[in-house]
Amino acid sequence: MRFEEALASYDKTLALKGDFFDARIARARTLAKLDRHEEAIGEHEKLRALKPDTANLLTDLAHCRATVCDWSESARLAEELRSRAVAGTSLVDPFMFLGIATTAEQQLACAQNWVRQKKFVGVKRDWKRTDFAGDKIRLAYLSADYHRHATAHLIAELFEVHDRSRFEVFGISFGPDDRSDVRSRLIKSFDRFFDVTTRTNEDAAKLIRDLRAHIAVDLKGHTTDARPGILAQRPSPIQASYLGYPGTLGADFIDYVIADKIVLPFDRQPFYAETIVHLPDSYQVNDSTRKIAARTPPRSEVGLPERAFVFCCFNNTWKINQDIFDVWMRILRAVEGSVLWLYKPNTLAAVNLRKEAQARGVDPARLVFAPPLDLPDHLARQRLADLFLDTLPYNAHTTASDALWAGVPVVTCLGKTFPGRVAASLLQAIALPELVTTTLPDYEALALKLASEPPLLESLRGRLEDHRQRFPLFDTPRFCRHLETAYATMREIWQRGESPKNFSVEAIEAPGRDGGSA
Repeated sequence: MRFEEALASYDKTLALKGDFFDARIARARTLAKLDRHEEAIGEHEKLRALKPDTANLLTDLAHCRATVCDWSESARLAEELRSRAVAGTSLVDPFMFLGIATTAEQQLACAQNWVRQKKFVGVKRDWKRTDFAGDKIRLAYLSADYHRHATAHLIAELFEVHDRSRFEVFGISFGPDDRSDVRSRLIKSFDRFFDVTTRTNEDAAKLIRDLRAHIAVDLKGHTTDARPGILAQRPSPIQASYLGYPGTLGADFIDYVIADKIVLPFDRQPFYAETIVHLPDSYQVNDSTRKIAARTPPRSEVGLPERAFVFCCFNNTWKINQDIFDVWMRILRAVEGSVLWLYKPNTLAAVNLRKEAQARGVDPARLVFAPPLDLPDHLARQRLADLFLDTLPYNAHTTASDALWAGVPVVTCLGKTFPGRVAASLLQAIALPELVTTTLPDYEALALKLASEPPLLESLRGRLEDHRQRFPLFDTPRFCRHLETAYATMREIWQRGESPKNFSVEAIEAPGRDGGSA
């Protein structure tokens, strides 16, 4: 992205018209994209002082502070976010809202107010079921992430292994073409691929209607570059939310949310606008063909001590909060010489986290930061870690799968809402439920136990390596069969003229696996 050019353009505009408020907001957001977070926070604060009720301004400020782990105002900002999101007094980004301590009821209110204020109103359509006759189910997957992105890395193999005798699969893209190998692979995985980036929501919806897709599957929700306005046009008789957004969209035009019994129990239905569908293992698909670089670097090459116990967490820094960091620092103090290996998305986050470590009596040098790498190289270096420590209230999702695929056990704490229950779902699907705790004290105790008992940890790593090949988490063909059963059930319900309803998919065995039944 050409952020430097964008910043220069905003500066030129503001030199001519200094009170152009929207340009000032855009400039502040661009500063954050350029890793000039301190300036961005300052600009957001000034803008809020002028117009505190401006849409998304509170969200932008809170997210900017969270991204750099500046917790000085986190309690106050979280309380204001909860209050405004529920009351609907200003726009609060539902995805950012999932990253703070909130209830399912509050998340629903936030999403519903977002949809209402954005004016995403579902169009009502009468469908002729004769137009959708035939044996094959036509699926339209909508996303902005058909490029180097976490969602793409998870889902690529799914598109390839869909049963073409029963399904026709369309890709509907409204994101950037990064010319990557991932993009090329994704395009080839679909029967037909359409780039609708420059089309209006209405035109994109018409395309899907013309394709006569039985089911439109939204992979974005309320995340960056989402376009719920397409599905608001009701381009398909059945519309589902899957994978990209771990919560309710709060919209009347999405029929189903695809989940599992751990991340989204049926008793949470009152807090979801969509009807809940349970897959039998984990709702999260994985790509079993993900490559790990052949060379694992020595610890010295990535800044790790040779003989120390290495805890790691490669989650985005906005998922790290004071409560979980307190636990991590107590763990470091208890495990002599250990280090914590973290992802470094920006300069200021590393500075702030080291300051927070020092304030808790931990040598800042015991925090080691990992720069971004291509996925195969990142997976290879991750093998140097001993134990992955998860975050709460928003767990590791793709990053948990990455750790388990690389052979690193993950310790998690089960949260109260969907985003905080994903790692538990993954661990259940790989038959390591003993790594799931239900309180932070238990989470801390388990991490300490594994760090202080090398034979126990070594046994666990051996089981993980064995389970990786035998249990459902990384069995993509098995997952695909379950998902296809869900799609077929959705169509059957619609064909009978019934309203969407909750259902669970029964587990089936996939060939080529020794064990691993749910």
